[in-house]
Parts: sequence; structure tokens; C-alpha cells
Amino acid sequence: MTNFKITCAFSGTNYHGFQRQENGLSTVQGEIERGIYKLLGESVSINGCSRTDAGVHANKFVFNVFLDTAIDPRGIKYGLNGVLPPDISILHAEPAPEDFHARYCCKGKEYIYLIHNSETKCPFYADRMYRSWYPIDDKKIAKSCKDFVGRHDFKAFCAAQCDKEDTVRTVTSFDVERQGDVVRFTVAGDGFLYNMVRIMVGTLLFISDGKLSEDSIPEIIASRDRQRAGKTVPPQGLYLNKVFY
Repeated sequence: MTNFKITCAFSGTNYHGFQRQENGLSTVQGEIERGIYKLLGESVSINGCSRTDAGVHANKFVFNVFLDTAIDPRGIKYGLNGVLPPDISILHAEPAPEDFHARYCCKGKEYIYLIHNSETKCPFYADRMYRSWYPIDDKKIAKSCKDFVGRHDFKAFCAAQCDKEDTVRTVTSFDVERQGDVVRFTVAGDGFLYNMVRIMVGTLLFISDGKLSEDSIPEIIASRDRQRAGKTVPPQGLYLNKVFY
């Protein structure tokens, strides 16, 4: 048996998140496990680096799986790509130590959130970005997003359904930039709570709109009150961009 570390990319539009669900809804994990069975005849359970919500995408998502096969990593990569749906792609496969676990060995993640900031919709961005017609002041919120950086209790920035008792996380960087009518938020940290990135972005949009003051983030963090933060922006603009080991 060989433990393989595999990196993939996927569009989350047609899936109810990455993690397999007992209700039988379509998930990325389920599709990959079916793909492995088609390729190798092995029924396996893969270990993903993270859960993702329905509609969320990934540029580089890591999972590991133990396989009893003589096929080399290149064969696994191209073999799986031959049987997986077109919205899931295997980018890289390599042998890993027996004790490697995609989730528990993860040191941090980087997410991006994309907003199409335009009064006119673009058909090519459908399900790939959140469209906000109201002007976003990226210069204004570029300073505010730095208030997230550091080790804080992010209780105010997680959904009510979050089941984590420990809500302290470290955000190592948070940047925002505009390229034409696309506004890109990039945030990295040692871990993220349920809907945390989407609520942080929603809070920055409230600051841009003048619904919250530019210096309000430290007070919201200290309050630990979800009602003090901004809205939860939709999932289609969110991408798991990198995983750090």
C-alpha cells in the first residue's frame, strides 16, 4: 500500500461541497472515490485537506489516499483525469510518508474571493464570481483588511452553525486589489472557521458602503458577536487557492 498525496482543482458549482455526505448528494469526494474505483477497482476513502461549502471552488486542493497499485504517480494523474468529470482535474500526484494526512498535517491555507464589481453582468463569470453592482472602494478597505492580521478570537466571523469550541485563529496576510472590474481578496492563515472568509469579505463590503466605520474591525473582533460583523457573501466567489505543509 502506498500513501499518495494528490493535488486537484475543481469547480464547486455542481457539488454540495467536497466532503461526502450521507444524504447521497453529489460531492467532489464522492466523484473522486468513484473515479479511483473505475481506474483501479479499489473502494477507498480519501482524506481531504478541508471541507468546502456547496458552490465553493478550489485551485489547489490536497487529499491523500492509500492505494494498492503498481501504477506510478503519473499514471494515477492521467488515469484519473480520464475518468473524472470535466469540472474536476488532478494536477499532481506523488508518494507520501505513511503518516501523512492531508488535513492533520496542514499548516495553513490561502483563499481568494472574487467579486465582479460592475453594473453589467458577464456571462463568463456566472458561478465563478459574486457580482456586486454597488461601487467597491478597494483603496478604502485595503487598510481595513490589515486589522484582521494577527492571532485573534474570530467568534464574530463564523456562522452560527460553527461547532468549534476554539475560535482562535491566526491570519497571516490579507490583501485586496482591483483589476479592472474584478476585485480580488486574498487571505492566508493557519485555519479558518465555518464561513469565516465569506463573513470577513462581507464586513469589508459594509465598510466600503459606509455601513461600518473603517476602524470597526478590532471592536467587532473583541465583541465576539456575529451580529456586529457584515453579511456572509455568496459561495461562488470563494476559492481554496493554496494549502501549506
